[in-house]
Amino acid sequence: MFIIGLGTAAPAQSYKQSEGWEAVQVSPQFAQLSPRSRAILRKVLTGNNGIETRRLALESLHEVFETDPDVLHARFAKNAPLLAARAAEEALRNSGAPPGEIDALIISTCTGYLCPGLTSQVSERLGLRPDALLLDLVGQGCGAALPNLRTGEALLASGRCERVLSVCVEICSAAFYMDDDPGVLVSACLFGDGAGAAVLSREPNPAARQIKWKAARSITSPEHRDALRFDQKNGMLRNILSAEVPRLAAESSERLLNETLAEAGVARGQITGWVWHSGGRDVLLALQERLKLSAEDVRWSAAVLREFGNVSSPCVYFVLRAALAENAPGGLWWMSSFGAGFSCHGALLEVGVGKPA
Repeated sequence: MFIIGLGTAAPAQSYKQSEGWEAVQVSPQFAQLSPRSRAILRKVLTGNNGIETRRLALESLHEVFETDPDVLHARFAKNAPLLAARAAEEALRNSGAPPGEIDALIISTCTGYLCPGLTSQVSERLGLRPDALLLDLVGQGCGAALPNLRTGEALLASGRCERVLSVCVEICSAAFYMDDDPGVLVSACLFGDGAGAAVLSREPNPAARQIKWKAARSITSPEHRDALRFDQKNGMLRNILSAEVPRLAAESSERLLNETLAEAGVARGQITGWVWHSGGRDVLLALQERLKLSAEDVRWSAAVLREFGNVSSPCVYFVLRAALAENAPGGLWWMSSFGAGFSCHGALLEVGVGKPA
């Protein structure tokens, strides 16, 4: 399988973390929080957490505090199809493939629910064929991109499809919540909205840098399911984020990397590029320590985190696109995401030589 086109999209509205601190202090919920919770918000929004700005599907930050189930659902229903279609349109343009050549559309999300799913609206916006296979994947959280791409790989390998469009979209602002749970508060300070897309094909794109999918694996640890998941309260999604997540991400990532490289017969030293899910500053630091990575190795993930925050499942599309935009050296790249489950996913990519600087 080859990735022959990439696209990303985010809301136009960009908010500084300091603006978030200013807005939360005058919110109705702030006075109801405990002193400890207020201190957490202040520390995360004004301290060095690796995030400078976030893109949110909000006209004003004060909309964050409208915690009404109908308002939050409407935010998802309006913005998820728009961002997903924008990312997909860019991926199609970059691939050179017209919409009529797409045999299947796979969309992953966890921040809202529609029936019929997002594929119904996005396929219509893109002008896909009415007989294209539409698959909506839900419930995989931040790690969903890799399972989505592996599903595309299976469709291509089956011979039923020649080109597959893979999309991940999250409207995290449709799941922001305020209470005295530290994980819930931190989540509201870290996540951003966005979408990513990739066109997958059996053959490479002769007009673009070659990205070949070489091998992939996933591991799930159900015993840590409660460390990172969504809950529902008063009809609204609320993210449960445990302090264990950085450690779990690092340990799972090391195991997955070692197992995949061993199966592929590849030495760790052969990896020339790292595409990590930007789960947060502490997650990237834990990965660096556990896997003996340098700041240079995680620079694209850190850059995406700094500008967009944690955009959840679309994140690796953003990071891969950033690495390609920088004309990073070709060779074997490792791409990895992790999330609810607790699950960890990884893929070995063979990337061609880029254009001369």
